[in-house]
Amino acid sequence: MLEHAPKAPLEAPRVEGAASSSLKHESAFLHVTGAATYIDDMPEPKGILHVVPGLSTKAHAKILSMDLEAVRRAPGVVRVLTAADVPGQNQVSPVHREDEPLLATDRVFFWGQPLFAVVAETREAGRHAVRLARIEYEEMPAILNVAQARENGGELVWRPLTMERGDVARGLAAAPMRVSGRVTMGGQEHFYLEGQAAWAQPGEAGEMRVWSSTQHPSETQHLVATVLGRPHHLVTTEVRRMGGGFGGKETQANAPACLAALAAELTGQAAKLRLDRDDDMMMTGKRHDFVVDYEVGFDDAGHILAVDMVLAARCGWSADLSGPVVDRALFHADNAYFYPDVRFRSEALKTNTQSNTAYRGFGGPQGIVAAERVIEEVAFATGLDPVTVRMRNFYGMGSRDVTPYHMVVEDSISGQIVSQLVRECDYETRKAEIRTFNACSRHIKRGIALTPVKFGISFTATHYNQAGALVHVYTDGSVQVNHGGTEMGQGLHTKMVQIAMREFGLEADRVRITATTTGKVPNTSATAASSGADLNGMAVLDAIRTIKGRMVTFAAEKWDVEPEEVRFYADGVHIGEIVLPFAKLAWEVYFARISLSASGFYKTPKISWNPETGRGRPFFYFAYGAACAEVSVDLLTGENTIDRVDILHDAGQSLNPAIDIGQIEGGFVQGAGWLTTEELVWDDFGRLRTHAPSTYKIPACSDRPRVFNVSLLENAPNREETIFRSKAVGEPPFVHGVAVLHAISDALASLDDYRTCPRLDAPATPETVLRAAMRLRGEPV
Repeated sequence: MLEHAPKAPLEAPRVEGAASSSLKHESAFLHVTGAATYIDDMPEPKGILHVVPGLSTKAHAKILSMDLEAVRRAPGVVRVLTAADVPGQNQVSPVHREDEPLLATDRVFFWGQPLFAVVAETREAGRHAVRLARIEYEEMPAILNVAQARENGGELVWRPLTMERGDVARGLAAAPMRVSGRVTMGGQEHFYLEGQAAWAQPGEAGEMRVWSSTQHPSETQHLVATVLGRPHHLVTTEVRRMGGGFGGKETQANAPACLAALAAELTGQAAKLRLDRDDDMMMTGKRHDFVVDYEVGFDDAGHILAVDMVLAARCGWSADLSGPVVDRALFHADNAYFYPDVRFRSEALKTNTQSNTAYRGFGGPQGIVAAERVIEEVAFATGLDPVTVRMRNFYGMGSRDVTPYHMVVEDSISGQIVSQLVRECDYETRKAEIRTFNACSRHIKRGIALTPVKFGISFTATHYNQAGALVHVYTDGSVQVNHGGTEMGQGLHTKMVQIAMREFGLEADRVRITATTTGKVPNTSATAASSGADLNGMAVLDAIRTIKGRMVTFAAEKWDVEPEEVRFYADGVHIGEIVLPFAKLAWEVYFARISLSASGFYKTPKISWNPETGRGRPFFYFAYGAACAEVSVDLLTGENTIDRVDILHDAGQSLNPAIDIGQIEGGFVQGAGWLTTEELVWDDFGRLRTHAPSTYKIPACSDRPRVFNVSLLENAPNREETIFRSKAVGEPPFVHGVAVLHAISDALASLDDYRTCPRLDAPATPETVLRAAMRLRGEPV
C-alpha cells in the first residue's frame, strides 16, 4: 500500500543501528549462548577421518631414517602421509618461494616441524599413533637467535631494505648531543581461543571443499590446489567465523588445511585436523622479536636532528611474511616524529625456530617501540619531560612533513591529540603526585607515561589493496551480503550489515551476512593490515549502490519523478510524495525483469611503493591516538600493576563506536601483555619451552587497568574518502600498550632520581624489572 510521504523528506527517519551507530555484534547472541559455530562444532559426516601431524624433535638435522611401521600398525590408523604422498607440490610458502615444505623430506629446520601425518578413525587414535614413530637424525648446528645468526654470517630470509632521507652521518656529526644504544623486544604467541582447525570434503570430478579457520580464504584455496595439483576452480574454501586470529591465521592456517585436504584426497573421505594447544604453539610462527641498534643526535632543547637505526628480526626457518613485517617495522620506526636526517636498515635473519609471521601490527609495534626509546633517551639526556620532547618533534603540516620513505604526512594531528589527552587525564598534576609518592615510598614505585601512535593504513604489498563483494536483494526485501573479508570477532560482519542498513533503510534483521567463501567472492585479500572494513566496506557499498541505481531508475520512470527524489529511509522508499515499502519496491523491480544482484569491487587509490628505492606512498592515510598509563612497581618482586589508563583514539567517523572502543580496549591489553608478561623461551636445543597456558602468561582479567577510560576523537572524519569517512581500528590501538612499558620505566627511573634512562627491554617481566632496578642502583647484575 502506498502512503503519502511528509513534505520535507530530508526529515524522514534514519535506521537505528545503521553505520556510525553502536549496533550490537551480529553474532553476539550466538557467542554468549554457545551457539556460534566454529570448525570443531560443525556436524561431522559419517566416516570422517582425523589428521594428526608428527613433529620433529630436533631444531636442525638431517633425517637419516623415518620408521613409521609401528605408526601404520597402530589401532585406528587408516593411513600415514609423508612428502612422497603429495600429488602436487610439497610447498605451502605464502610468498611463492620453495622454502616451506608441507612435510619435511631430508632435513628439518626447527623443533616442531611436521614430518608426517597420521590419518585415523579418531583423533585420540591419531595422537597415540604419532608417538610411535622412530626417527633417526644427524644433528646439525642450530641458530636460535639474532646474535647467533649474526655470528654465523647473518643469512637472511628476505632482501634488506634501507629507508633514507637527508645525510644521517652529517646530521649526527653536527648534533650538539648524541646517544647510542640498543633495545630488544620479545616475540608473542597469538593465543587465539580457537586453535588451528580445518576439515575437507572431497567431491565429484576432483572438487575439494575446505572449511578452514583462516584469515585468507583465497590463499588457503590456492595452496590446497597447489598441494593437490589441480586448478583453483576445483577448490572452494569457506569460513563463517574464527575464534580469534590476530594475524596467526593469515598464513599459518594453510598447512592444517592442506593436510586435511591431502588426507581427504587420498582416502576419498572427509578429513579433519584440529591442533591441540601444545602442537599449535610448537608448529606455528609468532610475532617477530627484534634487536634494534640506534644512534640519535639532538640539541639541548630536545629537538631530534638525526637518527640512524638497524632493525634486526628473528624470522625463523622460512620467509613466510617476514619480509613485509620487517619492512613495516621500518615504516613505523619514526612513529609520529620528524627526523631531519634519517636512515633505517633492516636485517631479516634466518634462524632454526618457528617461522615467524603476521601478528597484529605486523612489525609496526616493534618499530614504534624503537622510536619511543629514542624519545626516552633524549628526554633523560636533556632533563626534559618525555611529553615535551614528543611535542617538539611531531610531524608538521606543510613543513617537517616528509617521512623516511618520502611520503608526505598531510594530516598530522598528534600534537592535537596529545595536548587534549594531557588536559583531560590531568597528566601534569598526577605526575607531580607520583614524584611526591616515590620520594616517600621505599618498595613501591609509581610511574606515568603518555605515548602517541601514528599508524599507516594499507597493505604495503600494493596488490592486496583490493576487495570484492556480492549483494543480493530478494523479492521479499531481505538482503544477503557476501564479501571477501573474514570475521574473527572484530565486528567486520556487523559493520557490513550496517552499511546495507544505512543504504537501503533496513532493520538489522533484514540483512544477512553469509560465510566467506571463494565460491562467491574470488581472489580475496587477507583480512589483515587493519583493512577489513576499509576494503570490504567499499566493495559492499559499490555493489549496493549498483542495485540502488537500478531501483532508483525504475522508480523514477514508473512514478515520473526525478532520480534525486527517490530516497531510502527507515519508513520505506520515498518516491516523490509517496512512500513505498522497500519489499514492495523490490517486488516491482523483479517483475520488471531488472537484476537485484550485483558484484562490487574496490581498490585503494593514491598508493604506491617501490621497495628497490625505499620510496613511495605505501599508506592511504594514518590513524592516530595517544595513551596515558599509570603503574605501580613492587621492587621486592618485580611485579607491576596497571593502575589507570586513559586513551584518546582517532577512528575518523566511526562505523560503530561500541565495537571500535572494544577493539581499542582489547588491543591495548594485548599490547601491554606483549610488553610485560608474555615471554617466549627456547632452550639451548631449540625447543620452545613456553608452549602451553601453564608456561606462557597472557593477560588475565585481573591484569586490566583498575581505571580504564577510552574515548574516540570527536569531529574528526577521515580526510580521505574511506567508507563513510571512518578509519581503521584493528592494529593501531595495540600500540597504546607501549605507554605501560614507559610508565614502568618511569617508575624505575626514580631509583636514580630520574637522571639515567633505565633502558628497559621488553617484555618487562619481574626478572627484567629487577635487573633494571639493580643497574640503576649501581648493584652488580
